[in-house]
Formats: sequence, C-alpha cells, structure tokens
Amino acid sequence: MKMARIYIRALGMLTSERWLAMALVAAGAAIAIVQLAEPILFGRVVDALSKGDQAFPIIAIWAALGLFNIIASVALSIMADRLAHRQRLAAMGAAFERAINLPVSYHAQQGTGRLVRIILAGTDQLFALWLSFLREHLTAIISIILLVPVAISIDTRLAALLAALAVLYFLANTVIIKRTQGGQENVEAYHQDVFGRVGDVIGNVTVVQSYTRLVDETSALRNLMADLLRAQYPVLTWWAMLTVLTRGAATITMVAVFAIGSILAQRGEVTVGEIVAFVGFAGLLISKLDQLSSFVARIFMQAPTLQNFFDLLDTSGMTIEKTGAVPLENVRGRVSFDHVTYRFPASDQGVFELDFDAAPGQTFALVGPTGSGKTTTLALLQRLRDPQEGRILIDDIDIRDVTLNSLRQSIAVVFQDAGLFNRSIAENIRVGRPGATDEEVEEAARLAEAHDFILAKPGGYGFVIGERGSALSGGERQRIAIARAILKNAPILILDEATSALDNETELKIKRALDRVRRGRTTFLIAHRLSTVASADKILVLEKGRIVEMGTFAALAEAGGIFERLVKAGDFKEDEPDAPAARAAE
Repeated sequence: MKMARIYIRALGMLTSERWLAMALVAAGAAIAIVQLAEPILFGRVVDALSKGDQAFPIIAIWAALGLFNIIASVALSIMADRLAHRQRLAAMGAAFERAINLPVSYHAQQGTGRLVRIILAGTDQLFALWLSFLREHLTAIISIILLVPVAISIDTRLAALLAALAVLYFLANTVIIKRTQGGQENVEAYHQDVFGRVGDVIGNVTVVQSYTRLVDETSALRNLMADLLRAQYPVLTWWAMLTVLTRGAATITMVAVFAIGSILAQRGEVTVGEIVAFVGFAGLLISKLDQLSSFVARIFMQAPTLQNFFDLLDTSGMTIEKTGAVPLENVRGRVSFDHVTYRFPASDQGVFELDFDAAPGQTFALVGPTGSGKTTTLALLQRLRDPQEGRILIDDIDIRDVTLNSLRQSIAVVFQDAGLFNRSIAENIRVGRPGATDEEVEEAARLAEAHDFILAKPGGYGFVIGERGSALSGGERQRIAIARAILKNAPILILDEATSALDNETELKIKRALDRVRRGRTTFLIAHRLSTVASADKILVLEKGRIVEMGTFAALAEAGGIFERLVKAGDFKEDEPDAPAARAAE
C-alpha cells in the first residue's frame, strides 16, 4: 500500500540516530506495559477491598509503576522532541541541497513557490509523523497487541467485545482511506497551485503593481483557494463520519462490557474487580484506537505532501560527479569542444556537433538569433548539463573526469541578470571567494568601478541590497557582479549579456571593468554591442544549435553570411562616440 511505503520510508530516515531511536522505542514499550498493568492492579485493589484483604501492597506497586510512567513519559517526550527537531532540519538540509543541485529546467518547471511548499510542508509533516510515532503511535500499537492476550486470559467473552471494537475501527479506517485517497491527492495538488501562484505573483510584484493587476491576481488566487476548499470538504466529511462511527461504537462497547459483566458477576463467573479491569481495558483500548485512528487520518492527509518531498529527494537530473574524479589544478585556460551534442529532453532543440578550440587568454564571442544555443553552449562548459555526444576539455582534460567543485572554481560568470542575494554588498562580492579579506573585496570593487557608489550607500560595504539587489540600479548590480567575478580570479570567464539594457554611460563603465577582468583570461561572451564583438579574437555564429560561421570580425563582416546580415539588420548596437577610442586602446 502506497501510504504504508511512505510511512516506512519516513521512519527509515531516523536510522542516522538508530541507537537513540531504539532506546525511545524500548521506552515506549515499557510505558505501554505499565499502562496495561494499571487496569489489572485497579481491579485487584477492588477485589481485595471487597473481600476485606490487605490492599496496600498492590497500591504500592501501582504507585511505583505510576511514578515510573510519569518519569518515562517525560523523558520520552523530551528526547523524541529533540530527535524529531534534529532530523527535521537534516531533512530540510538534504532537500535544499538536492534542489539547488537540480538543473535550471527543473526549477523553471516547478516554480519557486511550489519548491518552497514541497520542502517546508514535507519537513513539517515528517516532524509531526516522527513525534507522534515515538510519543503515541508506538505505545498505542504495543498496548493493543499486549491487551489482547491479557484480556482473553481473564474472560474470553468480554475480550470478544474488545476484539470486535478493534476490528470495526480497522475496517472503518480502511474504507474511508479508499474513499478519499484520490481526493486528498487533488487537495495537495491545489495546495501546490496556491503556493506556486503566490510565489509567482510576489516574485513579480513590480509588474503586478505597474499593470494594476492587484484585483485580478487577488481574484485568481481566491478562485484557486475556492477550488482547494471544494476538493477538501468531501475528504473532511468522510473523516468526520468515521469519527462519529467509531465514537458510537466505543460507547456501545463500554455499555456492553458493563451489561454483560453485570450478568456474569451475578452468576459468579467473574469478580467485580475483573469487571473493573475490563472497563479499564475498554477505556485504554478506545483511547489507543482513537490515537491510531487520528494518526491514520493525519498520515493519510500527509501522504501526498510526503510523496512530493520524497519525489524531490529522488529526482534525477543532477550532474553526477564521476567516481575517482580528480581536482582540476593549475588551469591555463585552453578550452576545447570536441564534436559536442546536447539535445533537450523530448525536443529537437539543443546544440549539435560543436567543434572549436580556444587558446589560453583568447576571447570568443558567441552570436546568433535567440534560441540558437549560445547560453546552452556555455552551460555545457560549466557542466550545468552534460553532452550526450562528444567531449569538452580544459587543458586537454575531459571536464567529466574532474571534480565539479574544482571545475566551477575555475570559471567565473557574469550573468545578464546579476544574480544578487538579499545580503550586504560585501557578502555579495565575497560569493566569488568567501575567504577574501576586506582589502581584497575593496580592490575588486575598485576594478569593477563600484567602489565610489558603494561608499555613497548607507553603511558602505555593509549596505543590504534587498531581494535580487532591488535597492541598487541596474548598472550598480552589474558592477557588483563584475566585482564578484574579479574577486574569484578564475582563469576562464563567461560574460552572458553582461552589458544589456543599460544606459550608455553606465554601459561604458561596465565595459571598461569587463575589459580589465578579461585580461589574461580565456573569455566567452554573448553580447550585442559591435565594439565588444569586434574586440573578440574569434566569433562563433550559431543558428539552430550549430556553428554556421567562425572567424574574426573583419572576415565575417564581409563574408556575405549570417553574421554580415545580423550586422546590417541592426542586431548589434551601434558603437557610442567614444567606443572606437576604447577599442583602439585595447
């Protein structure tokens, strides 16, 4: 059964602290035995008093067991709580690590809101499951298992009433689960839709406000919530019916124990103390069955959420590091694509038969229409994806034979979207090299022409820039990203539209900073400014994922091919007045 598999897997996650978990299981078993002994002792006290016998020894044993039960229950609760909290954070860390290692395509498909829902809701449900299992569920199961033979040893007729009640609980829960399983899966899907919508809207709140979408987006979210409730209400109704049914059956069973017990007592077949013990058994059984029923209801409600969490942990698509991979060291920067092909899943798009060689320190510009494969080519170099055919080599070493960490430490990237965190300016620059000193951070900022505007901010390098750098201008964000790349000091540099959508003055500042960071590094750039492309040692022209032209600017501009048409069609920005001077100075 799917729910049972999810339950077993969730409990299996406690094996990292198996000895503590086993100790807590033993404590739960001891508590269950004590709870079962209490009705028996109560019955014997009643019998002793009714016969005029000495009851104090039995009362003393009862008191000692009660004290043990209190101490053991408190210790179990505290230790189980701490274990569940530790494991919850460990599970959250594992899910987070898996999520950030998955390809960008996975994140694009799922959306930030959905992923946050999967991680947070999944770990919350794991915490609740572990805690209820260790504190209540295990004790309940052991109590019920032990209660059956003890009750039968006292009186089989009264024991049959309790057995019938247990069977009724089991059958009722089974029927309700079958009735509502599909409905609860739909409920979780609606929950993810709601979280996905919230994340999507909040992530684009500027657009929402600018285009006066406040009412429309709020209305759309309310419609999703209404769909969620319509899916949730039938499930809740069925489980409410289960509660009514089981409570009614429990009441009837308790009355029947008293009634049949009275008849048997009048016949002298049972003692008053045994009837009292059975009433205690019935109360204990009902409470434990209620606990199990509530637990089954919770695990049923949680199952789709936990399944989504486990699906995230099981998702393949991460770049796998080869066993025995070695660090990439003393990189000179020679980059070779040897007949590289990558095709997107279930698509005829990708890059095909890429074959070129960049010498250390050279600058290669990648140009071509949108969707021609420029960004995909550079993603392959970073092993964000792996080619299905061919090889990519750095210094004649296949990048699949080296550790991912050393490979990516050898490559610095400046993205079109700067990719900044809601942290201080200094922390954002230190992403390039976490151990850098304040002086090194400042020097990188100076080279990126960012130092002056940083000092003008409140708190200078300690200024917190907001989510995605929202407290900075576009040019300021890009210069922080360039400073980060300068600080990383990697031998290979990727510039992915690093100067797009900026005003002329800011773009020239950033270009000067990029020219500094390019010196002595093998550079791959995607750009739409003539001066930037013209300064490249070689230009690769891509179309539909294939290299259709390759050469210098001068040669391609007069070759009568695609590149010449792109230039004449205005697909590159015209140089600003001082751009030729800048180019001449290079």
